[in-house]
Amino acid sequence: MGAGKSTAARAVGGIDADDLIEAAAGKPIPEIFREDGEAAFRAHEERAIVLALGGGAVTSAKVRDALDETLTVWLDVDVDTCWDRVRGSDRPLAQDEAEFRRLFDERRTLYAEAADVVAKDVHDVVLAAAGVHVERGSLAKLDLLVPGDGQVALVSDAHVAGIHGMDAQLALGSRLAETHELPTGEEAKTLAAVDRLWQALRLDRRGTIVALGGGCTTDAAGYAASAYLRGIEWVPVPSSLVGQVDAAIGGKTAIDLPQGKNLVGAFHWPSRVVVDQALLETLPELQRREGMSEVVKTGLLAGEPLWELEEDEMVRRCAAFKAAVCLRDPHDEGERKMLNLGHTFAHALEAAAGYEGVTHGRAVALGLLAALRLSGRDTGVVEELLRPSPVTVDRERAWEALLRDKKGALRLVLLGDDGPKWDVPVPADDVRRELDRLIGP
Repeated sequence: MGAGKSTAARAVGGIDADDLIEAAAGKPIPEIFREDGEAAFRAHEERAIVLALGGGAVTSAKVRDALDETLTVWLDVDVDTCWDRVRGSDRPLAQDEAEFRRLFDERRTLYAEAADVVAKDVHDVVLAAAGVHVERGSLAKLDLLVPGDGQVALVSDAHVAGIHGMDAQLALGSRLAETHELPTGEEAKTLAAVDRLWQALRLDRRGTIVALGGGCTTDAAGYAASAYLRGIEWVPVPSSLVGQVDAAIGGKTAIDLPQGKNLVGAFHWPSRVVVDQALLETLPELQRREGMSEVVKTGLLAGEPLWELEEDEMVRRCAAFKAAVCLRDPHDEGERKMLNLGHTFAHALEAAAGYEGVTHGRAVALGLLAALRLSGRDTGVVEELLRPSPVTVDRERAWEALLRDKKGALRLVLLGDDGPKWDVPVPADDVRRELDRLIGP
């Protein structure tokens, strides 16, 4: 108790056991303890289908047996912090400090035995719930991190394969059955490239595609996995900053059409995402700056300067933010739309350039400028950190691509005083004006 489980549960859109128990019993938990006793409370707890489990739940053998069948995360917080949070409250088992500390020590062994993942904070809990493993050096553990026991097809592009491919193959060991290459960049996200991959694959339904590379590789390989044999498992291993903080997380897979970006795709949640920050050490500075556009976007949405963190922590926090949003809205029906901040403009610029000459990071940086201007917000962070300059594309083609990207009315993601807003109607003239400002002569 006092570890922060309820906060973590809300972050992933889950349910706290206490809420279910109070609803079932028709009275608050202190009253259950006072009137019915702890045994009655534990009986309610055994019957609850929960995400945030009470601190004493693991003292029940039935609960421990049930936990064997599901992902169990131990939010491990030191006893002093827990006691500071609960002392003076009406929690029945937090009325005496000595007894509280005794329970803490007594339960730790049970927690360790029950846990699949040990989390240090809410961000770790979110990542575990989303199946995102963030750890420097995790590429070497790929055989342990790819779920299941079926064969694996490793998909990459020639450039990334030349740098990290052998390490990935060695890590996968005997599970590696085949390797495949996609073209580099946006050329990977074409029907022709995915068709060649489909025809080359020999996996059965127990197999897994491991996609090693940047956002284009993971987008294309993920879409291939979503349709091959009507859907097989896949594991993205993002090698770019864009991929680690954004593209590989959340289960959106897609390829492009000449008329627009990501117009053909599927929601296909990975069985795991393996994020190894050490892969960023070989990233060219230009590619690193590309990824910072998504970092800045995430920080603006979170209301925190995540771009100021040390790199490993910056990646973890950005990945956790996106994972939490996607867990709460897996099919992009509500708040997940906020992740498109600036992207309506970015996709239009990329499509107008024929996906050549205008990189995704540069387009997103420009799109953020437009979104902030329409929001009436300061653009200083984008201008100072990303330094976007106008692109040279056909204005009419960009406008047509923007209208196609919206797939309906002109509703954008904007930033309000109290955070991001999505599905905000914006007059077409205002949108066109800001789009034109992003295009040079």
